[in-house]
Amino acid sequence: MRFGNLIIKNVFRRKVRSLLTLSAIATAIAAVVSLRSISNGFIVAFEQVYSSHGVDLVVSRSGSADRLSSSVDMKAVEKIETLSAVERAGGVLLETVSLEKKGIYGIPAMGIEPDSWMLHDYRIKPPSKGFSKGTSKEVLLGSHLADRIQAKVGDTIEIIDESFFVSGFFESTSIWENGSVILPISELQELTDRGGQYTYVNVVLRKPTDDGKLDACIEAIKSLDSKLLPLATKAFVETDTRMSLVRAMAWLTSLIAVIIGAIGTLNSTLTSVYERTQEIGVLRAIGWSKTRVIAMILMESTGLAVVASMIGIMAAAILLWATQYSPSMSGLLPPSISPSTMLEGMLLAVAIGLLGAWLPAWRAVRMLPVEAFRLRTT
Repeated sequence: MRFGNLIIKNVFRRKVRSLLTLSAIATAIAAVVSLRSISNGFIVAFEQVYSSHGVDLVVSRSGSADRLSSSVDMKAVEKIETLSAVERAGGVLLETVSLEKKGIYGIPAMGIEPDSWMLHDYRIKPPSKGFSKGTSKEVLLGSHLADRIQAKVGDTIEIIDESFFVSGFFESTSIWENGSVILPISELQELTDRGGQYTYVNVVLRKPTDDGKLDACIEAIKSLDSKLLPLATKAFVETDTRMSLVRAMAWLTSLIAVIIGAIGTLNSTLTSVYERTQEIGVLRAIGWSKTRVIAMILMESTGLAVVASMIGIMAAAILLWATQYSPSMSGLLPPSISPSTMLEGMLLAVAIGLLGAWLPAWRAVRMLPVEAFRLRTT
C-alpha cells in the first residue's frame, strides 16, 4: 500500500475520532476567522468614515485618553485653514445617542456645520446640499438607520428628549456612517453641553500629497497650538483606543479557541496512536524509519486540520452573514472575510494539527517494536 493511501485509510478507519478532531479544529478556526473578520471589519468601516471625504489628516486634542471623545476648540479650523498646504478643513462633533422610543441605542451622531463641504460627499435624498428645512431642529438619517426605524421625510424623531424633523436621508461609502444621524453642529453642541467644541478636525491637503508634505503639515499644525494632535488618517484609526481593544479582544478570544482546539487534537491523536501501538510496532519491525512514522502521524493530523480549516471558514462566513440580520450588529460592518484572514485561519489550523500530533508521534517512535507488541498483548 502506498504511503498516501495508508494515511487516508488511517483517517477514515476511525471515523468517530476523526470527526471529533475535525469538530475541535473547525470550531477553533471558525472562532478565530469570525472574530478576526469582525475586528478587521470595524477597522475598515472606521477608516471609510475618513476616506469617504478624502481626509489626509485628523486633528484631535493632544493628551486625550480617548480621541473620539476629545475636545478641539472650534477656532482651530480657521487656524488650520491658513496653512498653505491645507486645501480645506472641517470640524466634527461626535456623540452617541439613542432613539429610546424606537428601542435603538448607541447610534453615532455627527454634528456638522450646515454649509460644510463634508455634506457634499454624501448622496442625500431628496436631492439637496444638506439640511432642507432651514431650521436647527432637523436631522439627516443614514440610509441603514432610516430603514431600521422605517422613517420617512417629514417624520419627527426624539433625541435626548428633543424632537427633530427628518429633512432627508444620506448614503455614504462608509457602512458605519449609514447607521448614524447628522445634526447641525450647534444643535448637537447644545444637546450635549459641548458648546464651542469639535471632537476632531478633518483636514484635506492640496494635491499632490506625499509623505514629506504630510509630515511638514503635521509639524505646522503642532506649531499653531501645542494642544493639537494631528495624525495621518491611517495612524489615527490604528492607534485609536477602541480599535486597539477590538483587536486585543479578538486575538485573546482566538488564542483561547486555538488552545482548546490543540488540546482536543492532542487528546484524539494520543488515543489514536495508543490504539495503533501494535500496528506502529509492525511498521517499525519491517523497516520503517522513525522519520517515516512521525511523518505519517503528522500528515494524518495535518490533513484533518486542512479540511477542518475549510469547514471552519465556511462556518465563519455563515456566522458573519447571519449577524447582518441581528438588530444590534446589522449594518455595522461588511459581512466578508478577507483572503489574508482565510490564510491566517488555514495556517493556524495546520499549526494546531502539528502541535496536537507532535507529542503522540514522538511517543510512538520512542517505543521499540518489541515493547509495542508487549503493550498490546498485556
